[in-house]
Amino acid sequence: MGILKKINVFRRSLMRNLTKNIGKASSQEDIILVDKTDIKRILICRPNGRLGNLLLITPLVQEVTEIFPNCKVDLFVKGTLAPIIFENYDNIDKIIDLPKKPFKNLLKYLNVWISIKRQKYDIAINVDQNSSSGRLAVQFSNAKYKFYGDSAEESQNVKNDYDHIAKYPVYNFRYYLTKLRFPKSNKIVAPLDLKLSSAEIINGKNIINSIVHNTKRTICIFTYATGEKCLSEEWWENFYAQLKDEYQNYNIIEILPVENVSQIGFKAPTFYSKDIREIGAIIASADLFIGADSGIMHLASSVQTPTIGLFSVSNIKKYEPYDNSSIAIDVNLSTKKEYFKIINSILNNGKLSIYSDAM
Repeated sequence: MGILKKINVFRRSLMRNLTKNIGKASSQEDIILVDKTDIKRILICRPNGRLGNLLLITPLVQEVTEIFPNCKVDLFVKGTLAPIIFENYDNIDKIIDLPKKPFKNLLKYLNVWISIKRQKYDIAINVDQNSSSGRLAVQFSNAKYKFYGDSAEESQNVKNDYDHIAKYPVYNFRYYLTKLRFPKSNKIVAPLDLKLSSAEIINGKNIINSIVHNTKRTICIFTYATGEKCLSEEWWENFYAQLKDEYQNYNIIEILPVENVSQIGFKAPTFYSKDIREIGAIIASADLFIGADSGIMHLASSVQTPTIGLFSVSNIKKYEPYDNSSIAIDVNLSTKKEYFKIINSILNNGKLSIYSDAM
């Protein structure tokens, strides 16, 4: 581990210890929310700029806007991806983004915190209880109801999918609402959703047609991932050879990462773009996506394409793709025979997508 990484690990650990008790002493059980139509502005805090982490809060945003349909939601995030991801979310109003390097953008950094304090919110929500900046933002906000993201033990004990990073914020927030005398909800947590437009879907289909020039069904693969999550070239080359042999009646298109590298040596037809929504539209037009745990895997899940996540080191229960026949495979425990049994099952069942009518 490099010296800078060690400093960052120490800094995060220190900040978590300093902020973990923020909000613990406050009790709002004596506050009753009489009319949910009174909720006009909500702040959701997820100060993280990674593609996957931002996509993983879309279920919570859907939950909040379904409960409070008349509200406007501000997002406290980091980086520049949030306006792209939430482009078609009608209830999203302001994107309040922390600079990635606060000490190089100190004035902007301070202005962000000032803007949170100046705006009057009805509810402030921290997504991740371990986020120091998230807890501080809720504490600092001028909100009547403050939810710090703390775990709901009741949900932990009865929900077998509670550990999932997209789901436990929803379960925790539902539990918090019961403290405000809201009825208990047992609805299934919404899937990740990029909310592609019909025009974007049509464009994705047209791009695929320009790559393959045929009417075969399509499988998209993504062979890259960061750090230890990235499977070896040998693994991918063997898997791709078997995939190509088994599914000769399918197009196999490799989605390339921003680094423009390929673990199979660019042997498959490829698509490269830095436009997240365009990449999503390509995957939405496919029948199956296969890739290691990464932001692009969550992107595939967010466009309702059946997604097979290949896990080697990540926590499957926390990050696995879900909904629409999606599944995680532990490559350390599964055989290639089992992979293809799963692939066959998904392809034979067909794709059920909210985007089908646009294709």
